[in-house]
Amino acid sequence: MTSRVGEERISTDGLEEFAAVRPRLFGIAYRMLGSAAEAEDIVQEVWIRWQGYDRRQVRNAPAFLATTATRLAINAAQSAHARRETYIGPWLPEPVDTSRDPALGAERAEALEFAVLLLLERLSATERAAYVLREAFDYPYEQIAEVLQQSEANARQLVSRARKHLAEERKSAVSAAEQRRLLDAFVAAAQTGNIAHLEQLLAEDVVSYSDGGGAVRASRFPVLGRERVAKFVHAFAPRFWTGVEVAPIETNGRPGVALAKDGAVFAVLTVTASQEGIDRLLWVMNPAKLGAYVPVAG
Repeated sequence: MTSRVGEERISTDGLEEFAAVRPRLFGIAYRMLGSAAEAEDIVQEVWIRWQGYDRRQVRNAPAFLATTATRLAINAAQSAHARRETYIGPWLPEPVDTSRDPALGAERAEALEFAVLLLLERLSATERAAYVLREAFDYPYEQIAEVLQQSEANARQLVSRARKHLAEERKSAVSAAEQRRLLDAFVAAAQTGNIAHLEQLLAEDVVSYSDGGGAVRASRFPVLGRERVAKFVHAFAPRFWTGVEVAPIETNGRPGVALAKDGAVFAVLTVTASQEGIDRLLWVMNPAKLGAYVPVAG
């Protein structure tokens, strides 16, 4: 049994309408928060509110649900910013396995890569929302303005400002195939601790970030520069790589590797790279962020 609302037919429990846009709701929240767990919380809260709302008043269910998710994500992003100021060590986004969940990047892969998620963290929550809605989901400015409760001119300005900030920081990325080649070559050199080979792969201004969240041993400070990073990787090679299984994965739409011991994944490593070489090493080691990656078969 359904009720006619405007030009839509809304099911009595709203499940059909919610299920149809659930991947998009998660995609918006994840891109804004960099956390799959927090994005799932947002999606669940949207469902609760959808259940409690008088759906007879809703003329466009997808727009209503996306608006609710975006506004909840803005609030969550503002509180997350305060929490991350006390985070132990560098904070990195929670990686998502896009090979197992292709729907996450099915519409547009923009604002999904680690490099972009890190840059989005530097924007205000409202700028971030405007950018994600426009660049990842191709929302018209009129709708972005309605979601953010801004004028259309302000919505355009928010997107323009976000694009400018990201353009100033982003380097020209290499292809996924070249990123895979560089990552595999780095892992091979890191396992042997060969400083000369490591330096050949790294850009001069490379930075290595290790996110352990205080739960595991990891560098609490970024390591900067080609020589320092090469020496850092060389120093921990003997104890770090012993007994480690390396499995190629796709994380956030780009190549990565899962590192496991005794079948249990303990780290996900990915890189960003330009024509100058690897410019960022991103080691996600916080166990709370590795839930997307199943144990590696022995």
